[in-house]
Amino acid sequence: MKTMLNKLFLSSAVVLITTLSACAQKQDKQVKKVKETEQNISKKKMNWNPLTPEEERVIVNKGTEYPGTGKYEHTTDKGTYTCKRCDAALYRSESKFDARCGWPAFDDEIKGAVKRIPDADGSRTEIVCANCGAHLGHVFLGEGFTNKDTRHCVNSISMNFVPDKK
Repeated sequence: MKTMLNKLFLSSAVVLITTLSACAQKQDKQVKKVKETEQNISKKKMNWNPLTPEEERVIVNKGTEYPGTGKYEHTTDKGTYTCKRCDAALYRSESKFDARCGWPAFDDEIKGAVKRIPDADGSRTEIVCANCGAHLGHVFLGEGFTNKDTRHCVNSISMNFVPDKK
């Protein structure tokens, strides 16, 4: 009987040690993954463009520029609109239209360039740069401005414009 209890105790101890060891390894892997993600973000940040306080207010803190004040609202030149923070291509001039809303409006983004995030209250959908997460503005559907029935309302301050080469 004593031998049987010893074997039971020994096997229970082995199971417990194995379980704890597996949990520790899992935590080590999770910690390593978090550190790798932080390093990747840090590497990206090192390549980000410096921002003025006003650009940071809009791009980082999700602010909005005043309507009618953005430098790209009435731009009609051919080219590409890029993210102010990371230079990723966001929109082509062909998708820009005059929505008369006070901000540049686009009915389509460059594939994979813009990420949509529903606002917490569900009233609007925020749009951010898919590469760096910079706040761009909001997207609205069903307004009927264009055949695509989509309006990306973008802060000029969140973008740069690169004209096409002639």
